[in-house]
Amino acid sequence: MSLVEITDLTVEFGELRAVDGLSFTLEQGAALALVGESGSGKSTVASALLGLHRGTGARVGGSVRVAGTDVRAASDEELRRLRGGKAAMVFQDPLSSLDPYYAIGDQIAEVYRVHARASRRAARARAVDVLDRVGIADAVRRSRSRPHEFSGGMRQRALIAMALACEPDLLIADEPTTALDVTVQAQILDLLHTLREESGMGLLLVTHDVGVAAESVDEVLVMRHGRTVEHGPVREVLGTPSEAYTRELLGAVPRVDAARVAGVPKGAQEAESSAGAFGEVVLEATGLRREFGRGKRAFTAVDDVSLTIHRGETLGIVGESGSGKTTLGRMLVGLLEPTAGEIRLDGRARSGVNPAVQMVFQDPVSSLNPRRSVGESIADPLRARGEKDEGRVRGRVRELLERVGLEGAHYDRYPHEFSGGQRQRVGIARALAADPRVIVCDEPVSALDVTTQAQVVALLAELQRELGLALVFVAHDLAVVRQVSDRVAVMRRGRIVEEGPADEVYESPRDPYTKQLLAAVPALDPSVAAQRRAKRRELAVV
Repeated sequence: MSLVEITDLTVEFGELRAVDGLSFTLEQGAALALVGESGSGKSTVASALLGLHRGTGARVGGSVRVAGTDVRAASDEELRRLRGGKAAMVFQDPLSSLDPYYAIGDQIAEVYRVHARASRRAARARAVDVLDRVGIADAVRRSRSRPHEFSGGMRQRALIAMALACEPDLLIADEPTTALDVTVQAQILDLLHTLREESGMGLLLVTHDVGVAAESVDEVLVMRHGRTVEHGPVREVLGTPSEAYTRELLGAVPRVDAARVAGVPKGAQEAESSAGAFGEVVLEATGLRREFGRGKRAFTAVDDVSLTIHRGETLGIVGESGSGKTTLGRMLVGLLEPTAGEIRLDGRARSGVNPAVQMVFQDPVSSLNPRRSVGESIADPLRARGEKDEGRVRGRVRELLERVGLEGAHYDRYPHEFSGGQRQRVGIARALAADPRVIVCDEPVSALDVTTQAQVVALLAELQRELGLALVFVAHDLAVVRQVSDRVAVMRRGRIVEEGPADEVYESPRDPYTKQLLAAVPALDPSVAAQRRAKRRELAVV
């Protein structure tokens, strides 16, 4: 009997059929990735495996069997035994899955007590054991920490530890690395691979990142509109895809080994910091430093950073979480004042916010007021400049909406009525409303699937060519940064450790940290992925 048996699964929400006649099996110890764009139905399938649609109003059809349990026919008590006991799920956002008021170890112990009927002492010991197993150093002490005291990667490890507490036969991982930088992502993927080897558990990985699938699984099932597009061994599906949609997905994946194809001509990339290759210097930072806190608790987020940005060029800034890149971006925009150093705009010292430098944020949901229409949000910079003619304001906003690939009639819609990629387009339109010379993009595509990423990146390149914009592209995804950047600055612990033309930095990195970042980027070839994983293991042992 297979560990997972799905036959003709359908899931409907009202008139929407999110999953339409899906069938697959997963054997004990095997790993399968469900891959597709946002809205393809992959997370809906993952939830169906644990009966999470029960009581939600969703209509579920077909057959779902997991670890011998008929999920649709199971009683509530049987489902409780299945969840966490025989099958466990790791969600995308660990902060929303962990209680902020309780210690990590207590939360893991509670899961173990419920399923294993263990004593408090035994449950606490089990929590420490699984935290140690997933690589949390000093597990006894850290088990007493609360979620906010863990980094993003550590929180994800804690969720995996919680899932492993009862030694499940099946681990369902729903976008487990989406918000993580490349080195932490590599660590989590290596951890999942090792745990599967050691325990023999099955893995169902839900992801929109084809590279993550190549690193982690034996088989890939490509989904679109709730249906199976292509299903087979990972090497065949990613190496020689038979379906056009699969080829389209693969074609949209940014490659760390491919030079930039959009934006300025290749020749311009070869002249570092050359005003002749691009245009005049628009923004210049000298000796920037930013501290948070005082006295012994003072923390230096950015330390003596200097850079120049020319008209018409894109400067990519990469680094792990905590490297200081977002703090630097916010100083360039004026949202944070430097503790030391100077920012010059068009050769003149600048303090505070200036409309000529705008920002596109990582999360458009949190940067757009949910109670105001998107048109009103885009109109804010126009009104701030003194435009009082409402007819002209609405006309300009409609132009901007159309300019970023939306419809002028969308003026009166609210943020929740748009997809993630559409909301990011709204954020770009709002930035353009101020007629900026520089746009700082802070992780603008990190939460988007690969095809939507490609669309947003292409839009930014098109706007840059037409308007002569200078772009600062802050991201932890090295492949995306290479795709968009003319020059790249690599940050670590608040400092720039390497800077130069994108091709030079990526093809002949000088700093060991840059080499480490590049080695952690997922490879689309499973053989290369296996070689990199083995190399990382060797380095970890050393």
